[in-house]
Amino acid sequence: MSSVALSRRLLAVAALALVSLTVLLIDARPADAHGSAIDPPSRHYGCATRWVDWLNPAMKVQDPMCWQAYQANPAAMWTWNGLIQDNVNNDHQARVPDGQLCGGGDDTYAALDNPGLWRAQNVNNTFTWTMHDQARHGAAYIRIYVTKQGFDPVTQRLRWSDLELVKDTGAFPDSGWPTRPNDPLLNGVDYGPFQISAPGRTGRHIVYAVWRAGHADQNYYMCSDVRFPGGPPDPTTPPPSSPPPNAGCSATYALTSQWNGGYQAEVKVTAGSSPVTGWAVTLRFPDGQTIGQIWSASVTADGGTWTARNVDYNGNLAAGASTTFGFVGQWLGTNGAPTLSCAATS
Repeated sequence: MSSVALSRRLLAVAALALVSLTVLLIDARPADAHGSAIDPPSRHYGCATRWVDWLNPAMKVQDPMCWQAYQANPAAMWTWNGLIQDNVNNDHQARVPDGQLCGGGDDTYAALDNPGLWRAQNVNNTFTWTMHDQARHGAAYIRIYVTKQGFDPVTQRLRWSDLELVKDTGAFPDSGWPTRPNDPLLNGVDYGPFQISAPGRTGRHIVYAVWRAGHADQNYYMCSDVRFPGGPPDPTTPPPSSPPPNAGCSATYALTSQWNGGYQAEVKVTAGSSPVTGWAVTLRFPDGQTIGQIWSASVTADGGTWTARNVDYNGNLAAGASTTFGFVGQWLGTNGAPTLSCAATS
């Protein structure tokens, strides 16, 4: 084989490999994966169905909780049916901590735990609940809970003690349920509708479900926002989150570079007159900026407020000592500096 022919053959093989990789990446979406609640929709499924164009700036105004979830981790949206914990052994409270129920204790889905004005479906105190199983796993059980009266999903993270179990389906196979063969997003089977009774509730609540698949110890978690008759109207704007006071540390912000739609910044954290063993910096941006990749810190979002926390190697600071973390993010329109507060943590 001549060198020219060999070169052409190698190029063809490389091109085929690239095409195959592209197909795999395109298909790395939840086509035949697992499932979630669809009626009332879970937070992640609702976002996935309402927004095809994740970069549409209208989402920021029209659906801000989906916007912040996508900014925190896009994978949580396009893998809406993959919120899973393996080998839980039915001890869900041990695996999924308080405050992390909607995200199932998985960092990928952590933004689903943020309280706020998630889209809520109007229901009566007796309503139906349906989930979709794309992989047709059947169920060891589906346990469905409704939050107790007095819980406020706009301002509170969900805890196990906030829930009342209202339905336990027990085990059932995947057969005998309706299918959706022509639906590109839902191409498995629907489980339900199950009749749910939640007397005494008014206003906003969360319907929480735990689905343990029938074929293995695979467990899925889902929060659906609902609104029962009565109760106070939604606030016109989300209630502001009070930043923690300056306690034990301070923080300063520096914009290091900026380009069209993006920026890079650095935050310097300085301990006060006493040593600290951990710190948390709250950043409240004036123009709706978001944080993407971050280094030397971990970050969570609550509406328009972002909280950066130390990582293992930079939490301990002697009195007066400093450390820095940096990040890149996105901005639209203007890019004003955030208001910062710093608090020492244990």
